[in-house]
This record gives sequence, C-alpha cells and structure tokens, in this order.
Amino acid sequence: MRTIEWKDGLVVLVDQTKLPNQVVWVEMKNRDEMASAIKEMKLRGAPLIGVAAAYGLALTAFHSKAETREELMRELESSAEVLRKTRPTAVNLFWAIDRVMNKARETAGTKKDLVEAVVAEAQRMADEDVEVNQKMGKHGATLIEDGDVVLTHCNAGSLATVDYGTALGVVRAAVEEGKNVKVVACETRPRLQGARLTCYELMRDNIPVTLISDTMVGYVMSKGLVDKVVVGADRVVSDAVLNKIGTYNVAVLAFEHGVPFYVVAPTSTMDQSRTSEDAVIEERNPKEVTNIGSERIAPEGVKVLNPAFDITPLEYVDAVITEEGILVPEVHLKQKRND
Repeated sequence: MRTIEWKDGLVVLVDQTKLPNQVVWVEMKNRDEMASAIKEMKLRGAPLIGVAAAYGLALTAFHSKAETREELMRELESSAEVLRKTRPTAVNLFWAIDRVMNKARETAGTKKDLVEAVVAEAQRMADEDVEVNQKMGKHGATLIEDGDVVLTHCNAGSLATVDYGTALGVVRAAVEEGKNVKVVACETRPRLQGARLTCYELMRDNIPVTLISDTMVGYVMSKGLVDKVVVGADRVVSDAVLNKIGTYNVAVLAFEHGVPFYVVAPTSTMDQSRTSEDAVIEERNPKEVTNIGSERIAPEGVKVLNPAFDITPLEYVDAVITEEGILVPEVHLKQKRND
C-alpha cells in the first residue's frame, strides 16, 4: 500500500499522526499544505519526505496561474525555498528538491511542457523509491538468517517511504524468502514512532513483533534476545550516520554485546561531501518531551532538550545497505587512514 499518491492534481497521503488508532487519508492541494504536513510530521521518514517535497513542487506547477514559462520558474523557485525550510536534517528533502528543479531548468518549451516535466519527475521519483527499497531489501536479506530476532529503532518501514521500507524492507524481504524472522521494536520516544508505526505495520503484515521501551535495549541484548540490529538513516555523511534520536545508544550497546549493527539507506540519503561536524540537528517542540499526547507528564517550567536526531560514528556500523549493494565502512576508514 503506497503511503502517498498523485491523483488528478492532488496528493493523497496517510496522516501518520493518527496511527495506529485511525487510518486517515488527507489531501494536499498546494505547496503550503505539503510544507505544513512535513513540518507537523503527518508524513515522516527521509525517503518519504523527499518524495513529498517533489510532489509539493508538482502541486505548484500543476495549479500555477502563471502565463509564461519564466513566471512558473519563479514560482517553483519560491516553492523550493519554502519546502527546504521544513526540516533541516534529512538530506533526501534537499536532494529531491534539487532534482526536480534541475529537471525544470533543463526542460525546454512552453509552460505546459514545464508543468508536465515537473509532475512526471515527481511521479518517477515515487516509483523509483519503491524499486530502490525492494533492491535494498534483497541485499539486506542476505545478512538475515532463518530464526533471527532483529531489533529496530524508530520506523523505517513502508510508512517512512512510498512503499516497502528501508530497514523493515530488509525484514520484509527475508520473510518473503521464507525465513522465520521476529522483530523487537523500540518505542522511540518522544514521538513513539516505534510503538505507533513500526508495531502497526508489522502486525498488519503478520510479522511477529515485540515492543520494548528505549531503556530496555541493553537488557534484551545482555540476555541474548537480539541477533541483529537494522535501522534506517536520515543522512549518511562521510564519518557518521544521522538517524532518529536514540540510534547512537543502540549502536554503542550493540557494539558492547557483539550484535551486528546494520544501516539501510538509499544512495539519495548519502551526503559524503560532509562530515558529522557539518550536521544540522533539528530541535523540536519541548511539548514532545513534556507531554504524551495532550497529557502533561513533566512539571511546568522545566527546561527541555529535544533533538530529533543523533550522530552514530561509522566505527559502530557493520554495514550500510544500499540499492547498489552492501558497504562495509571499516574498510573505507582503513583505506582513509592508509592514504
């Protein structure tokens, strides 16, 4: 089931803030609605954010009242800037916007030709996302053995992509090959994407899943209850992986307990020209920490630190699984040192 689709000039998507209690489809009619949906996390996950941004530009083009190609290009540039400001960490957002804008700039002809090119490029990116996820799943499934228990953090499944998933795509591919695989899902405070979304989609697909609090990771590993860790990524820089807050904790604990730690990320998430020192970590609303839903759990006036992502050095990563194959960061780091 696709989480986002283009339908006759509208973008229809699942409002993930309503899950798991309700499955609500919402319509995006313009760039501003799409930008708000990204900011408010009605959709989330690096690959899905990228496609959503592309669709935001497609909405601008499709509904433009511009009379000339040049006027439409100015509208697209304006929309691109608005969409770039929605969330700062996931690189797919910027990659997708740049790709659509480059396609627009190189498209000759009339305004109509430009509109068709932008919409087609966004559609193409959505289809490619599904294909890429399936390829990553097949590559990653070679690392999963029959009977494995896989721990995952946050949600890197079909809900974080157009369909199929990154980290959960690996689990899904292994199950499709006939392997008996179980999942341990961290709740993923403060927004509980693991509890709400990962558990929802795994149960929907009849893949066995056990929910734990984030503070239980060390316990389950010390008891030998986890065989592998598989997570997604919002940005992979030359020396680290940026992913949902808590990923670094999981990686360190996996290293200490000898549990392989795998990252699943399409090449669109790679940002090898930058290092972890260049990373911009999104700081989110304090209410995500002080409240659970509408219920306040912390005293009024308490100071809050709420980064949405953390940084895991590549030394803790056993492999990065992409659509092009499996990369082993330690080899690259050794080569760098030798150079």
